[in-house]
Amino acid sequence: MKPEGGFSEEQKEYLAGFTYGAELARALRGLPILSGSCAPATGTQIQLGPAAEAAPSLPAGPERIHWEAQQRVLDSGGKLSAEERAKRDKNPLDMWDEMAERAARGEFPKGTDVFLTKFHGLFYVAPAQNAYMCRLRIPGGELTAEQLAGLADLADRCGGGYLDVTTRANLQIREIAAEQAMQVLYGLRELGIINLGAGGDNVRNVTCSPLSGIDPDELLETLPYARRMHHYLLNHRELYGLPRKFNIAFDGGGRIASLEDTNDIGFQAVRVPDAAADDTLPAGIYFRLTLGGITGHRDFARDTGVVVSPDEAVELAGAILRVFIRHGDRTDRKKARLKYLLDAWGFDRFLEEVEQEWGRPLRRLKQPLPPRRGTEDRTAHVGAHRQAQPEKWYVGLVLPVGRITSEQARQVASIARRYGDGKLRLTVWQNLLITGIDTAHLAAVQAEVEACGLHHRATHPRAGLVACTGNAGCKYAGANTKLHALQIADYLEQRLDLDTPINIHVTGCHHSCAQHYIGDIGLIATGVEVGDDVVEGYHLHVGGGWGDRQGIGRVLLESVPAQEVPEFVCRLLSAYLEHRQGPHELFVDFAKRCSDEQLRGWVSQPAQQPLALA
Repeated sequence: MKPEGGFSEEQKEYLAGFTYGAELARALRGLPILSGSCAPATGTQIQLGPAAEAAPSLPAGPERIHWEAQQRVLDSGGKLSAEERAKRDKNPLDMWDEMAERAARGEFPKGTDVFLTKFHGLFYVAPAQNAYMCRLRIPGGELTAEQLAGLADLADRCGGGYLDVTTRANLQIREIAAEQAMQVLYGLRELGIINLGAGGDNVRNVTCSPLSGIDPDELLETLPYARRMHHYLLNHRELYGLPRKFNIAFDGGGRIASLEDTNDIGFQAVRVPDAAADDTLPAGIYFRLTLGGITGHRDFARDTGVVVSPDEAVELAGAILRVFIRHGDRTDRKKARLKYLLDAWGFDRFLEEVEQEWGRPLRRLKQPLPPRRGTEDRTAHVGAHRQAQPEKWYVGLVLPVGRITSEQARQVASIARRYGDGKLRLTVWQNLLITGIDTAHLAAVQAEVEACGLHHRATHPRAGLVACTGNAGCKYAGANTKLHALQIADYLEQRLDLDTPINIHVTGCHHSCAQHYIGDIGLIATGVEVGDDVVEGYHLHVGGGWGDRQGIGRVLLESVPAQEVPEFVCRLLSAYLEHRQGPHELFVDFAKRCSDEQLRGWVSQPAQQPLALA
């Protein structure tokens, strides 16, 4: 019987939920849905299969923010992307037992589970390889010698016996068999590495200045903030399952760029002088907020005119993420990045939404600050350099296209323990630094690095070589990028004596994991018709840059067969050495100064004089 005076609102909500659950259970058993007094509340529909995405029952936990965003799309007549439907049907954070059972059977995931398993850092990379790749999380790129040695052992036991350094100062283990998947995840956690959210629609590895805390020229030590951001992400469940992936970087204004201008959120350390200060913004060191970087879509992060105190940066990033969660595109994966929400709304509206989410006003400068400080040293990530600490050095190692064998990793870890402070720094240039070396031990470190088969000379052609995985390990790639990058390096090493660093970025597809648009020379894979065959090849771009020389590289040559690329690159660099305006003119400035016709003319003709041998 209905109680006197009718049901309270709380009782109505309880009964609606109870009857909805009962009707759903009947539908699942194939029984007809009841009508009348026990029917679900008005407007409630019970739907199964693909249509179940329209069910209005929302979770009570922190994931509710995502369901509400998805539901708004459906209520407006939109259609969720396949990935959004997969996340709606199964929470990828709750798949641990399922993954363990699958590994025990020696099976790889199928269907949408391939996508969902990426939330745990495991990428099933078929058809390139019938194996997993495991992406880690190394916040700020710093790890201990013990961790590096442990990862090398893990790669030997469960993977291909090598580690790959990525363009997010991170590591990957490859060639993991299905039955080894959980052993890798267990092993990572035993090493103190939590890689939850390393793939899928999540915030990628948080980066910072690789010399944080040891850079004599930095404005601010940024590694602590990268770590705080990392732990903030791990422990806020609602920050998983974004409309698409997201990048965050902190730059301390020192010698090595963190490439924060290529990130969705970039925090740039700046000094606010007395002239720009007021009662609400005292003079001091702040982070300048930039938004919307995504160079694979030919856009850099733009200055918002907002500055934030360093201690507030992580919380502000969380507010920005929640606005993106609520309003990012859930229908078109090509448009599901922050850049496109900014393009649609404009910065003013977006920042207003951020203020509402954050619950406080953003600090805006009354007058613009000067451009970033010009302290960057393009050779500072390779070779021996003094630290801020007296009589301490670090040595940057050249890793061939970012790859280091397990045995080399163990040897490098040993060097770091015996001669350094026991820590290593990964960089966005796919190399690593050994830090805290006494002056007396510097020569020994360099000798032992060379004995490992690695280089430490900044002008070596391999020093600025960046390559994505390529089709040897990625289903999207159109060419074997790591192989071809090494072929370029070998060719140049035998023919050119470079006296300045050159960045050559080789990427396999439009995702541009190797960021080909910002390289001095950028190559993106394409199929090339040669007679009746289609062979691997590249479009060649020139003139890309970042920071003070920010720019998107332009296409110079199209559809060059891979076997011809090394010669064309060599001719281009020979023309640069011959026609530059003095030894201090960087390649990016040379490329911007010269017309495409000039450059093509030089590239189309072999060098007039024998090339200097390295």
